[in-house]
Amino acid sequence: MDALDTSDLTTRGMAWIPGGTFRMGSDHHYPEEAPAHSVSVDGFWIDVTPVTNAQFREFVEATGYVTWAEIDPDPRDYPGARPGMLKAGGLVFTPPRKSVDLTDWRQWWRFTFGATWRRPHGKGSHIGGREEHPVVQVAYKDAEAYAAWAGKALPTEAEWEFAARGGLDGMEFAWGEELTPDGRHMANTWQGSFPHENTRADGWARTSPVRAYPPNGYGVHDMIGNVWEWTTDWFSSRHQHDAGNACCVPVNPRGGAVEQSWHPNDDLRIPRKVLKGGSHLCAPSYCRRYRPAARHPEQIDTTTSHVGFRCVVRGVGPGRSPSASSD
Repeated sequence: MDALDTSDLTTRGMAWIPGGTFRMGSDHHYPEEAPAHSVSVDGFWIDVTPVTNAQFREFVEATGYVTWAEIDPDPRDYPGARPGMLKAGGLVFTPPRKSVDLTDWRQWWRFTFGATWRRPHGKGSHIGGREEHPVVQVAYKDAEAYAAWAGKALPTEAEWEFAARGGLDGMEFAWGEELTPDGRHMANTWQGSFPHENTRADGWARTSPVRAYPPNGYGVHDMIGNVWEWTTDWFSSRHQHDAGNACCVPVNPRGGAVEQSWHPNDDLRIPRKVLKGGSHLCAPSYCRRYRPAARHPEQIDTTTSHVGFRCVVRGVGPGRSPSASSD
């Protein structure tokens, strides 16, 4: 992989991930996670938490950046779309009042005009008092723009998963084999009957502060639950099988081809990136993707109230960064 220019770089607020070989993916859950296979990654730094509202606001104030959700869509990019829908906004989780068909995500997602990172649930919402919550309503290019401004990059799927495991290779969760060991909630997920009943047993209905839960073995918070996170990899429906030879374990893989990421029923051919980590909407009764191996496709032009991101730095080790801190 290409190394970043680290001449003006600070890794404060990042954790050093030493790199190594691990088993990526899973053979026991959703088909897109399979097959489990050996992958090797070099050492890298990763943000200790997802990028927060406060951090993203600093970026916007310094650059004047305007996010995807704040710009009216270009009709030329969406032929056939109803003119009344070509307005700025994003998808907002809107729980129904009763049990619904879980195969139809439109029962709980609403495209909401005016939903932005400043107003994550649309007009009338705000981020006041949520400065330390993860920023949401950010498209892939928004995450890329922030990373470039910060002198960083977005993680690959392999880097993200390796960091999420916290040194517990092969474990179901980032903290071990049980979702709630001794009844303790280890991440912000959904409790109750999704999508209409949330008991909030973990204390949160939507996003939570990025340090609300214990860090994993690498000292990194919120790799599981709270918000999904963008990675640089184009989505593919399956992982590649092992090469069958220890000398041929992929090193720093970068995912598949963009053409493979398109949804087969999408006439617009909008590329999809891999999201990792699950969110506060993941539940045992729906979307059991609160695991390091889990992955999900997201169109690069989509913004939602449950997707954020964090950054990495490659090409500089802990001994070369005097300002380095894991917290």
